[in-house]
Amino acid sequence: MAPRSPLSLRLSCLLRAFKLPSLLRHGGAIHAKVVVHGFLPDATLETDLLLMYSRCASSDLCHARQVFDQMRQRTMHAWNILFSSYAQSSLYHLVLGLLRPFLDSGFRPDHFTVPALCKACGGGGGVGLREIGMGLHCWAIKIGVLDVVFVSSSVLDMYAKFGRLDDACKVFELMPERDVVAWNAMITGFVRAGQFVESLDLFRRLQLERMGMDWRVIPSVLNACGSTGELIRGKEVHGRVIRCLMFDSDVVIGNALIDMYGKCGCLNDSQRVFACMGLKNEVTWSSMIACLGVHGKGEESLKLYEEMIKEGFKPNSITFTSVLSSCSHSRLLVDGRRVFESIREPSVEHFACMVDLFGRSGDIKQASRLIDKMPMKPSASVWGALLAGCVLHKNVVIGEIAAHKLSELEPSNSSNYVALCGIYDAVGMSDNVSKIRARMRELGISKTPGCSWIIINGKSHTFYQGNISHPFAKRVCEVLLHLHLWIGKDEDVYHSINHETNTQTSSESHYYLLDSGEKLTKLTSTY
Repeated sequence: MAPRSPLSLRLSCLLRAFKLPSLLRHGGAIHAKVVVHGFLPDATLETDLLLMYSRCASSDLCHARQVFDQMRQRTMHAWNILFSSYAQSSLYHLVLGLLRPFLDSGFRPDHFTVPALCKACGGGGGVGLREIGMGLHCWAIKIGVLDVVFVSSSVLDMYAKFGRLDDACKVFELMPERDVVAWNAMITGFVRAGQFVESLDLFRRLQLERMGMDWRVIPSVLNACGSTGELIRGKEVHGRVIRCLMFDSDVVIGNALIDMYGKCGCLNDSQRVFACMGLKNEVTWSSMIACLGVHGKGEESLKLYEEMIKEGFKPNSITFTSVLSSCSHSRLLVDGRRVFESIREPSVEHFACMVDLFGRSGDIKQASRLIDKMPMKPSASVWGALLAGCVLHKNVVIGEIAAHKLSELEPSNSSNYVALCGIYDAVGMSDNVSKIRARMRELGISKTPGCSWIIINGKSHTFYQGNISHPFAKRVCEVLLHLHLWIGKDEDVYHSINHETNTQTSSESHYYLLDSGEKLTKLTSTY
Protein backbone atom coordinates (compact mmCIF):
# COMPACT_ATOMS: atom_id res chain seq x y z
CA MET A 1 0.00 0.00 0.00
CA ALA A 2 1.49 3.32 -1.11
CA PRO A 3 2.01 5.97 1.58
CA ARG A 4 -0.57 8.75 1.67
CA SER A 5 0.43 12.30 0.75
CA PRO A 6 0.56 15.01 3.44
CA LEU A 7 -2.37 16.82 1.78
CA SER A 8 -4.47 13.66 1.84
CA LEU A 9 -3.75 13.21 5.55
CA ARG A 10 -4.67 16.84 6.29
CA LEU A 11 -7.94 16.50 4.37
CA SER A 12 -8.78 13.35 6.36
CA CYS A 13 -8.22 15.21 9.63
CA LEU A 14 -10.50 18.03 8.49
CA LEU A 15 -13.26 15.63 7.42
CA ARG A 16 -13.20 13.89 10.81
CA ALA A 17 -13.58 17.25 12.57
CA PHE A 18 -16.78 18.19 10.69
CA LYS A 19 -19.82 17.20 12.81
CA LEU A 20 -22.40 19.98 12.32
CA PRO A 21 -24.91 20.55 9.47
CA SER A 22 -23.53 24.07 9.05
CA LEU A 23 -20.21 22.55 7.94
CA LEU A 24 -21.74 20.45 5.15
CA ARG A 25 -20.81 23.04 2.51
CA HIS A 26 -17.17 22.98 3.60
CA GLY A 27 -17.19 19.19 3.67
CA GLY A 28 -18.51 19.15 0.11
CA ALA A 29 -15.69 21.49 -0.95
CA ILE A 30 -13.12 19.12 0.54
CA HIS A 31 -14.80 16.22 -1.26
CA ALA A 32 -14.37 18.11 -4.54
CA LYS A 33 -10.70 18.76 -3.75
CA VAL A 34 -10.18 15.06 -3.03
CA VAL A 35 -11.59 14.17 -6.45
CA VAL A 36 -9.63 16.89 -8.28
CA HIS A 37 -6.32 15.76 -6.76
CA GLY A 38 -7.01 12.14 -7.69
CA PHE A 39 -6.80 10.80 -4.13
CA LEU A 40 -9.56 8.26 -4.80
CA PRO A 41 -9.87 5.35 -4.53
CA ASP A 42 -8.58 5.40 -0.96
CA ALA A 43 -10.47 3.32 1.62
CA THR A 44 -9.46 5.53 4.54
CA LEU A 45 -10.31 8.80 2.81
CA GLU A 46 -13.60 7.40 1.49
CA THR A 47 -14.53 6.25 4.99
CA ASP A 48 -13.79 9.75 6.30
CA LEU A 49 -16.04 11.23 3.59
CA LEU A 50 -18.78 8.78 4.56
CA LEU A 51 -18.42 9.77 8.21
CA MET A 52 -18.59 13.49 7.38
CA TYR A 53 -21.77 13.14 5.30
CA SER A 54 -23.44 10.95 7.94
CA ARG A 55 -22.80 13.64 10.57
CA CYS A 56 -23.39 16.83 8.61
CA ALA A 57 -26.28 15.59 6.46
CA SER A 58 -28.04 13.21 8.86
CA SER A 59 -31.46 14.37 7.63
CA ASP A 60 -30.60 13.34 4.07
CA LEU A 61 -28.18 10.45 3.84
CA CYS A 62 -28.20 10.15 0.05
CA HIS A 63 -24.70 11.71 -0.20
CA ALA A 64 -23.37 9.25 2.36
CA ARG A 65 -24.93 6.35 0.45
CA GLN A 66 -23.40 7.56 -2.83
CA VAL A 67 -19.93 7.58 -1.27
CA PHE A 68 -20.54 4.11 0.18
CA ASP A 69 -21.79 2.66 -3.12
CA GLN A 70 -18.73 3.99 -4.97
CA MET A 71 -16.25 2.46 -2.52
CA ARG A 72 -14.21 -0.32 -4.10
CA GLN A 73 -13.00 -1.63 -0.76
CA ARG A 74 -15.53 -1.30 2.05
CA THR A 75 -14.14 -1.56 5.54
CA MET A 76 -15.96 -2.77 8.65
CA HIS A 77 -15.85 0.82 9.87
CA ALA A 78 -17.66 2.00 6.72
CA TRP A 79 -20.42 -0.58 7.13
CA ASN A 80 -20.92 0.38 10.78
CA ILE A 81 -21.09 4.09 9.93
CA LEU A 82 -23.92 3.49 7.45
CA PHE A 83 -25.74 1.04 9.76
CA SER A 84 -25.61 3.51 12.66
CA SER A 85 -26.58 6.52 10.52
CA TYR A 86 -29.66 4.80 9.13
CA ALA A 87 -30.65 3.56 12.60
CA GLN A 88 -30.28 7.01 14.19
CA SER A 89 -32.43 8.49 11.41
CA SER A 90 -35.09 5.77 12.00
CA LEU A 91 -34.57 4.43 8.46
CA TYR A 92 -34.95 0.91 9.74
CA HIS A 93 -35.86 -0.66 6.39
CA LEU A 94 -32.55 0.58 4.97
CA VAL A 95 -30.64 -0.86 7.94
CA LEU A 96 -32.22 -4.26 7.41
CA GLY A 97 -31.75 -3.97 3.65
CA LEU A 98 -27.99 -3.69 4.19
CA LEU A 99 -27.79 -6.83 6.32
CA ARG A 100 -27.73 -9.41 3.51
CA PRO A 101 -25.08 -7.58 1.38
CA PHE A 102 -23.06 -7.10 4.58
CA LEU A 103 -23.09 -10.82 5.36
CA ASP A 104 -22.50 -11.81 1.73
CA SER A 105 -19.37 -9.62 1.73
CA GLY A 106 -17.90 -11.86 4.42
CA PHE A 107 -18.41 -9.47 7.34
CA ARG A 108 -20.05 -10.39 10.64
CA PRO A 109 -21.68 -8.06 13.21
CA ASP A 110 -19.43 -6.66 15.94
CA HIS A 111 -20.21 -4.63 19.06
CA PHE A 112 -20.97 -1.55 16.92
CA THR A 113 -23.15 -3.37 14.39
CA VAL A 114 -25.38 -5.21 16.88
CA PRO A 115 -26.89 -2.06 18.51
CA ALA A 116 -27.86 -0.57 15.13
CA LEU A 117 -29.44 -3.83 13.98
CA CYS A 118 -31.28 -4.29 17.30
CA LYS A 119 -32.69 -0.78 17.04
CA ALA A 120 -33.90 -1.51 13.51
CA CYS A 121 -35.52 -4.79 14.57
CA GLY A 122 -37.26 -3.17 17.54
CA GLY A 123 -38.54 -0.21 15.56
CA GLY A 124 -39.14 -1.84 12.19
CA GLY A 125 -42.42 -3.62 12.88
CA GLY A 126 -41.96 -6.06 9.99
CA VAL A 127 -42.57 -9.79 9.80
CA GLY A 128 -39.74 -11.98 11.05
CA LEU A 129 -37.89 -9.23 12.90
CA ARG A 130 -38.28 -10.99 16.25
CA GLU A 131 -36.40 -14.00 14.91
CA ILE A 132 -33.64 -11.75 13.56
CA GLY A 133 -33.49 -9.93 16.90
CA MET A 134 -33.20 -13.15 18.88
CA GLY A 135 -30.46 -14.26 16.49
CA LEU A 136 -28.59 -11.01 17.17
CA HIS A 137 -28.89 -11.65 20.91
CA CYS A 138 -27.42 -15.13 20.47
CA TRP A 139 -24.64 -13.75 18.26
CA ALA A 140 -23.77 -11.10 20.87
CA ILE A 141 -23.44 -13.85 23.47
CA LYS A 142 -21.34 -15.99 21.11
CA ILE A 143 -18.79 -13.27 20.32
CA GLY A 144 -18.70 -12.11 23.94
CA VAL A 145 -19.93 -8.54 23.53
CA LEU A 146 -23.10 -8.72 25.65
CA ASP A 147 -21.13 -7.41 28.63
CA VAL A 148 -20.57 -4.16 26.72
CA VAL A 149 -23.12 -1.79 28.25
CA PHE A 150 -24.42 -0.17 25.08
CA VAL A 151 -24.79 -3.59 23.41
CA SER A 152 -26.85 -5.13 26.23
CA SER A 153 -28.88 -1.89 26.49
CA SER A 154 -29.78 -2.14 22.81
CA VAL A 155 -30.77 -5.81 23.18
CA LEU A 156 -33.08 -5.18 26.15
CA ASP A 157 -34.58 -2.13 24.42
CA MET A 158 -35.34 -4.32 21.41
CA TYR A 159 -37.06 -6.93 23.59
CA ALA A 160 -39.04 -4.20 25.36
CA LYS A 161 -40.30 -2.87 22.01
CA PHE A 162 -41.26 -6.41 21.03
CA GLY A 163 -43.35 -6.55 24.22
CA ARG A 164 -41.20 -9.40 25.56
CA LEU A 165 -40.59 -7.81 28.94
CA ASP A 166 -39.58 -11.08 30.59
CA ASP A 167 -36.65 -11.39 28.19
CA ALA A 168 -35.83 -7.70 28.62
CA CYS A 169 -35.79 -8.13 32.41
CA LYS A 170 -33.44 -11.11 32.15
CA VAL A 171 -30.98 -9.10 30.08
CA PHE A 172 -31.33 -6.15 32.47
CA GLU A 173 -30.71 -8.18 35.63
CA LEU A 174 -27.69 -9.95 34.11
CA MET A 175 -25.98 -6.71 33.10
CA PRO A 176 -22.78 -6.29 35.14
CA GLU A 177 -23.13 -2.53 34.75
CA ARG A 178 -26.24 -0.54 33.84
CA ASP A 179 -26.24 2.84 32.19
CA VAL A 180 -29.06 5.36 32.06
CA VAL A 181 -30.11 4.11 28.63
CA ALA A 182 -30.77 0.63 30.05
CA TRP A 183 -32.89 2.01 32.89
CA ASN A 184 -34.82 4.22 30.49
CA ALA A 185 -35.46 1.35 28.10
CA MET A 186 -36.90 -0.82 30.88
CA ILE A 187 -39.07 1.92 32.38
CA THR A 188 -40.40 2.96 28.98
CA GLY A 189 -41.01 -0.69 28.06
CA PHE A 190 -43.16 -1.25 31.15
CA VAL A 191 -45.16 1.92 30.43
CA ARG A 192 -45.65 0.92 26.79
CA ALA A 193 -47.02 -2.45 27.97
CA GLY A 194 -49.39 -0.80 30.44
CA GLN A 195 -47.49 -2.14 33.47
CA PHE A 196 -47.38 1.21 35.22
CA VAL A 197 -46.80 -0.05 38.77
CA GLU A 198 -43.75 -2.02 37.63
CA SER A 199 -42.39 1.02 35.79
CA LEU A 200 -42.66 3.17 38.91
CA ASP A 201 -41.02 0.47 41.03
CA LEU A 202 -38.12 0.48 38.60
CA PHE A 203 -38.00 4.27 38.70
CA ARG A 204 -37.68 4.08 42.51
CA ARG A 205 -34.79 1.64 42.12
CA LEU A 206 -33.16 4.07 39.71
CA GLN A 207 -33.40 6.86 42.27
CA LEU A 208 -32.08 4.66 45.08
CA GLU A 209 -29.02 3.79 43.01
CA ARG A 210 -28.53 7.54 42.43
CA MET A 211 -28.06 7.12 38.70
CA GLY A 212 -28.22 10.13 36.42
CA MET A 213 -31.55 10.59 34.67
CA ASP A 214 -32.05 10.88 30.94
CA TRP A 215 -34.83 13.40 30.39
CA ARG A 216 -36.34 11.18 27.73
CA VAL A 217 -37.71 8.89 30.45
CA ILE A 218 -39.58 11.67 32.29
CA PRO A 219 -42.68 11.59 30.01
CA SER A 220 -42.96 7.83 30.53
CA VAL A 221 -42.69 8.19 34.31
CA LEU A 222 -45.32 10.95 34.31
CA ASN A 223 -47.58 8.78 32.16
CA ALA A 224 -47.26 5.98 34.72
CA CYS A 225 -47.98 8.40 37.59
CA GLY A 226 -51.14 9.61 35.87
CA SER A 227 -52.33 6.11 35.01
CA THR A 228 -51.90 4.86 38.59
CA GLY A 229 -53.02 8.03 40.35
CA GLU A 230 -49.62 8.56 42.00
CA LEU A 231 -50.05 12.30 42.31
CA ILE A 232 -47.36 12.75 44.97
CA ARG A 233 -44.77 10.93 42.87
CA GLY A 234 -45.82 12.99 39.84
CA LYS A 235 -45.35 16.21 41.80
CA GLU A 236 -41.90 15.06 42.92
CA VAL A 237 -40.90 14.53 39.29
CA HIS A 238 -42.38 17.94 38.40
CA GLY A 239 -40.31 19.56 41.14
CA ARG A 240 -37.18 17.92 39.85
CA VAL A 241 -37.93 19.20 36.35
CA ILE A 242 -38.33 22.76 37.64
CA ARG A 243 -35.11 22.59 39.66
CA CYS A 244 -33.18 21.51 36.60
CA LEU A 245 -34.63 24.35 34.50
CA MET A 246 -35.98 21.93 31.90
CA PHE A 247 -39.65 22.91 32.14
CA ASP A 248 -39.71 26.03 29.99
CA SER A 249 -37.74 24.52 27.14
CA ASP A 250 -39.00 20.93 26.92
CA VAL A 251 -42.42 20.77 25.27
CA VAL A 252 -42.69 16.99 25.59
CA ILE A 253 -42.26 17.11 29.37
CA GLY A 254 -44.75 19.97 29.65
CA ASN A 255 -47.30 17.98 27.65
CA ALA A 256 -46.76 14.95 29.90
CA LEU A 257 -47.31 17.11 33.00
CA ILE A 258 -50.62 18.41 31.63
CA ASP A 259 -51.75 14.85 30.97
CA MET A 260 -50.56 13.56 34.36
CA TYR A 261 -52.34 16.23 36.39
CA GLY A 262 -55.48 15.77 34.30
CA LYS A 263 -55.55 12.02 34.94
CA CYS A 264 -55.03 12.61 38.66
CA GLY A 265 -58.05 14.94 38.77
CA CYS A 266 -56.02 18.12 39.25
CA LEU A 267 -57.46 20.24 36.45
CA ASN A 268 -56.23 23.50 37.98
CA ASP A 269 -52.66 22.20 38.01
CA SER A 270 -52.98 21.16 34.36
CA GLN A 271 -54.14 24.65 33.49
CA ARG A 272 -51.27 26.23 35.42
CA VAL A 273 -48.72 24.08 33.59
CA PHE A 274 -50.35 24.99 30.26
CA ALA A 275 -50.29 28.72 31.07
CA CYS A 276 -46.63 28.64 32.16
CA MET A 277 -45.31 26.78 29.12
CA GLY A 278 -43.13 29.05 27.03
CA LEU A 279 -43.37 26.76 24.01
CA LYS A 280 -46.51 24.96 22.87
CA ASN A 281 -47.28 22.61 20.01
CA GLU A 282 -50.39 20.85 18.70
CA VAL A 283 -50.01 18.12 21.32
CA THR A 284 -49.97 20.74 24.10
CA TRP A 285 -53.28 22.22 23.00
CA SER A 286 -54.82 18.80 22.36
CA SER A 287 -53.80 17.56 25.82
CA MET A 288 -55.33 20.57 27.55
CA ILE A 289 -58.51 20.29 25.47
CA ALA A 290 -58.77 16.60 26.45
CA CYS A 291 -58.26 17.39 30.16
CA LEU A 292 -61.06 19.96 30.12
CA GLY A 293 -63.35 17.52 28.35
CA VAL A 294 -62.75 14.65 30.76
CA HIS A 295 -63.55 16.97 33.67
CA GLY A 296 -66.87 17.96 32.11
CA LYS A 297 -65.73 21.39 30.94
CA GLY A 298 -67.01 21.01 27.40
CA GLU A 299 -67.65 24.67 26.72
CA GLU A 300 -64.19 25.67 28.00
CA SER A 301 -62.72 22.92 25.85
CA LEU A 302 -64.41 24.37 22.76
CA LYS A 303 -63.18 27.87 23.60
CA LEU A 304 -59.62 26.57 23.89
CA TYR A 305 -60.00 24.79 20.55
CA GLU A 306 -61.05 28.05 18.90
CA GLU A 307 -58.16 29.87 20.61
CA MET A 308 -55.78 27.24 19.29
CA ILE A 309 -56.89 27.96 15.73
CA LYS A 310 -56.58 31.72 16.27
CA GLU A 311 -53.00 31.21 17.50
CA GLY A 312 -52.16 29.64 14.15
CA PHE A 313 -51.99 26.00 15.20
CA LYS A 314 -53.52 23.48 12.83
CA PRO A 315 -55.69 20.84 14.55
CA ASN A 316 -54.63 17.27 13.87
CA SER A 317 -56.53 14.01 14.21
CA ILE A 318 -55.84 13.80 17.96
CA THR A 319 -57.09 17.36 18.45
CA PHE A 320 -60.39 16.57 16.74
CA THR A 321 -60.76 13.42 18.83
CA SER A 322 -60.20 15.45 22.02
CA VAL A 323 -62.74 18.11 21.00
CA LEU A 324 -65.39 15.60 19.95
CA SER A 325 -64.86 13.61 23.14
CA SER A 326 -65.28 16.82 25.16
CA CYS A 327 -68.54 17.57 23.35
CA SER A 328 -69.70 14.03 24.05
CA HIS A 329 -68.98 14.21 27.78
CA SER A 330 -70.89 17.50 28.02
CA ARG A 331 -73.59 16.49 25.49
CA LEU A 332 -72.91 19.48 23.25
CA LEU A 333 -74.60 18.00 20.20
CA VAL A 334 -74.76 21.13 18.01
CA ASP A 335 -71.11 22.05 18.62
CA GLY A 336 -70.00 18.46 18.16
CA ARG A 337 -71.72 18.18 14.78
CA ARG A 338 -70.17 21.46 13.68
CA VAL A 339 -66.66 20.26 14.56
CA PHE A 340 -67.26 16.85 12.98
CA GLU A 341 -68.45 18.39 9.71
CA SER A 342 -65.31 20.55 9.58
CA ILE A 343 -63.07 17.48 9.42
CA ARG A 344 -62.03 16.78 5.85
CA GLU A 345 -61.51 13.02 6.27
CA PRO A 346 -62.92 11.78 9.61
CA SER A 347 -61.18 8.75 11.08
CA VAL A 348 -62.77 5.77 12.83
CA GLU A 349 -62.08 7.45 16.19
CA HIS A 350 -63.94 10.58 15.08
CA PHE A 351 -66.97 8.50 14.05
CA ALA A 352 -66.83 6.67 17.39
CA CYS A 353 -66.91 10.01 19.23
CA MET A 354 -69.92 11.18 17.21
CA VAL A 355 -71.78 7.91 17.79
CA ASP A 356 -71.07 8.32 21.49
CA LEU A 357 -72.32 11.91 21.38
CA PHE A 358 -75.58 10.90 19.66
CA GLY A 359 -75.96 8.04 22.13
CA ARG A 360 -75.49 10.23 25.20
CA SER A 361 -77.91 12.78 23.73
CA GLY A 362 -80.58 10.10 23.29
CA ASP A 363 -80.64 10.03 19.47
CA ILE A 364 -79.84 6.32 19.06
CA LYS A 365 -81.36 6.12 15.58
CA GLN A 366 -79.17 8.96 14.31
CA ALA A 367 -76.14 7.20 15.80
CA SER A 368 -77.11 4.02 13.94
CA ARG A 369 -77.62 5.93 10.68
CA LEU A 370 -74.18 7.54 11.04
CA ILE A 371 -72.60 4.09 11.30
CA ASP A 372 -74.37 3.02 8.11
CA LYS A 373 -72.83 6.01 6.30
CA MET A 374 -69.26 5.33 7.40
CA PRO A 375 -66.82 5.04 4.46
CA MET A 376 -64.79 2.45 6.36
CA LYS A 377 -65.67 -0.68 8.33
CA PRO A 378 -66.89 0.23 11.85
CA SER A 379 -64.47 -0.79 14.58
CA ALA A 380 -65.24 -2.22 18.00
CA SER A 381 -64.99 1.27 19.49
CA VAL A 382 -67.81 2.46 17.20
CA TRP A 383 -70.15 -0.42 18.04
CA GLY A 384 -69.17 -0.11 21.71
CA ALA A 385 -70.20 3.55 21.71
CA LEU A 386 -73.55 2.60 20.16
CA LEU A 387 -74.09 -0.17 22.72
CA ALA A 388 -73.28 2.24 25.57
CA GLY A 389 -75.95 4.63 24.27
CA CYS A 390 -78.45 1.77 24.10
CA VAL A 391 -77.70 0.85 27.72
CA LEU A 392 -78.20 4.46 28.77
CA HIS A 393 -81.55 4.79 26.99
CA LYS A 394 -82.74 1.14 27.22
CA ASN A 395 -82.92 0.55 23.45
CA VAL A 396 -83.20 -3.23 23.08
CA VAL A 397 -83.45 -3.57 19.29
CA ILE A 398 -80.40 -1.51 18.31
CA GLY A 399 -78.55 -2.71 21.40
CA GLU A 400 -78.88 -6.32 20.22
CA ILE A 401 -77.50 -5.35 16.80
CA ALA A 402 -74.51 -3.60 18.37
CA ALA A 403 -73.87 -6.50 20.76
CA HIS A 404 -73.99 -8.99 17.88
CA LYS A 405 -71.42 -6.99 15.91
CA LEU A 406 -69.19 -6.76 18.97
CA SER A 407 -69.44 -10.52 19.56
CA GLU A 408 -67.94 -10.97 16.08
CA LEU A 409 -65.16 -8.43 16.63
CA GLU A 410 -64.44 -9.15 20.31
CA PRO A 411 -65.84 -12.61 21.12
CA SER A 412 -63.99 -12.80 24.46
CA ASN A 413 -64.79 -9.31 25.77
CA SER A 414 -67.05 -9.83 28.79
CA SER A 415 -68.10 -6.18 29.06
CA ASN A 416 -70.14 -6.42 25.84
CA TYR A 417 -72.21 -9.31 27.21
CA VAL A 418 -72.61 -7.55 30.54
CA ALA A 419 -73.82 -4.38 28.79
CA LEU A 420 -76.49 -6.33 26.89
CA CYS A 421 -77.55 -7.97 30.15
CA GLY A 422 -77.89 -4.48 31.59
CA ILE A 423 -80.34 -3.51 28.84
CA TYR A 424 -82.41 -6.66 29.30
CA ASP A 425 -82.43 -6.25 33.07
CA ALA A 426 -83.53 -2.60 32.80
CA VAL A 427 -86.61 -3.52 30.73
CA GLY A 428 -87.50 -6.61 32.76
CA MET A 429 -86.38 -9.26 30.24
CA SER A 430 -84.94 -11.59 32.88
CA ASP A 431 -85.11 -14.67 30.64
CA ASN A 432 -82.78 -13.02 28.15
CA VAL A 433 -80.40 -12.14 30.98
CA SER A 434 -80.24 -15.81 31.93
CA LYS A 435 -79.58 -16.79 28.31
CA ILE A 436 -76.69 -14.34 28.01
CA ARG A 437 -75.13 -15.57 31.26
CA ALA A 438 -75.51 -19.17 30.11
CA ARG A 439 -73.86 -18.24 26.83
CA MET A 440 -70.97 -16.64 28.72
CA ARG A 441 -70.49 -19.80 30.79
CA GLU A 442 -70.59 -21.89 27.62
CA LEU A 443 -67.85 -19.76 26.05
CA GLY A 444 -65.81 -19.69 29.24
CA ILE A 445 -66.17 -15.91 29.58
CA SER A 446 -66.31 -14.39 33.05
CA LYS A 447 -66.95 -10.83 34.09
CA THR A 448 -63.78 -8.94 34.92
CA PRO A 449 -64.12 -7.83 38.55
CA GLY A 450 -64.05 -4.12 39.23
CA CYS A 451 -61.19 -2.79 41.28
CA SER A 452 -60.10 0.34 43.10
CA TRP A 453 -56.70 1.29 44.44
CA ILE A 454 -55.12 3.90 46.64
CA ILE A 455 -51.55 5.00 47.31
CA ILE A 456 -50.61 5.26 51.01
CA ASN A 457 -47.06 6.09 52.10
CA GLY A 458 -45.80 5.26 48.63
CA LYS A 459 -47.43 1.80 48.59
CA SER A 460 -50.30 0.85 46.30
CA HIS A 461 -53.29 -0.99 47.83
CA THR A 462 -55.65 -2.64 45.34
CA PHE A 463 -59.09 -4.06 46.17
CA TYR A 464 -61.08 -6.26 43.77
CA GLN A 465 -64.79 -6.88 43.91
CA GLY A 466 -65.46 -10.26 45.50
CA ASN A 467 -61.87 -10.71 46.66
CA ILE A 468 -60.90 -10.68 50.34
CA SER A 469 -57.22 -11.58 49.97
CA HIS A 470 -55.90 -8.13 50.97
CA PRO A 471 -54.50 -8.20 54.54
CA PHE A 472 -56.64 -5.18 55.53
CA ALA A 473 -59.85 -6.52 53.94
CA LYS A 474 -61.27 -8.19 57.06
CA ARG A 475 -60.68 -5.24 59.38
CA VAL A 476 -61.91 -2.67 56.87
CA CYS A 477 -65.06 -4.68 56.11
CA GLU A 478 -65.81 -4.84 59.84
CA VAL A 479 -65.54 -1.06 60.07
CA LEU A 480 -67.72 -0.69 56.99
CA LEU A 481 -70.34 -3.04 58.44
CA HIS A 482 -70.40 -1.11 61.73
CA LEU A 483 -70.79 2.15 59.85
CA HIS A 484 -73.79 0.83 57.95
CA LEU A 485 -75.34 -0.45 61.15
CA TRP A 486 -74.67 2.84 62.88
CA ILE A 487 -76.46 4.88 60.24
CA GLY A 488 -79.46 2.55 60.33
CA LYS A 489 -78.92 0.63 57.10
CA ASP A 490 -78.33 -2.81 58.51
CA GLU A 491 -81.03 -4.44 56.38
CA ASP A 492 -79.53 -3.01 53.21
CA VAL A 493 -76.12 -4.31 54.22
CA TYR A 494 -77.26 -7.87 54.80
CA HIS A 495 -79.38 -7.83 51.66
CA SER A 496 -76.34 -6.65 49.67
CA ILE A 497 -74.13 -9.34 51.21
CA ASN A 498 -76.63 -12.14 50.61
CA HIS A 499 -77.30 -11.01 47.04
CA GLU A 500 -73.66 -10.65 46.02
CA THR A 501 -72.14 -13.65 47.82
CA ASN A 502 -74.44 -16.50 46.81
CA THR A 503 -71.40 -18.48 45.65
CA GLN A 504 -69.32 -17.92 48.81
CA THR A 505 -69.25 -19.59 52.20
CA SER A 506 -70.89 -17.86 55.13
CA SER A 507 -67.54 -16.96 56.68
CA GLU A 508 -66.36 -15.42 53.43
CA SER A 509 -69.57 -13.54 52.76
CA HIS A 510 -69.38 -11.80 56.14
CA TYR A 511 -66.30 -10.00 54.91
CA TYR A 512 -67.34 -9.60 51.30
CA LEU A 513 -66.49 -6.31 49.65
CA LEU A 514 -70.13 -5.23 49.55
CA ASP A 515 -70.89 -3.23 46.40
CA SER A 516 -67.32 -2.82 45.14
CA GLY A 517 -63.70 -2.40 46.12
CA GLU A 518 -64.27 1.35 46.14
CA LYS A 519 -65.64 1.36 49.69
CA LEU A 520 -62.66 -0.62 50.94
CA THR A 521 -60.33 1.77 49.19
CA LYS A 522 -61.90 4.85 50.74
CA LEU A 523 -61.85 3.35 54.22
CA THR A 524 -58.25 2.20 53.86
CA SER A 525 -57.25 5.80 53.20
CA THR A 526 -58.55 6.74 56.66
CA TYR A 527 -57.01 3.74 58.39
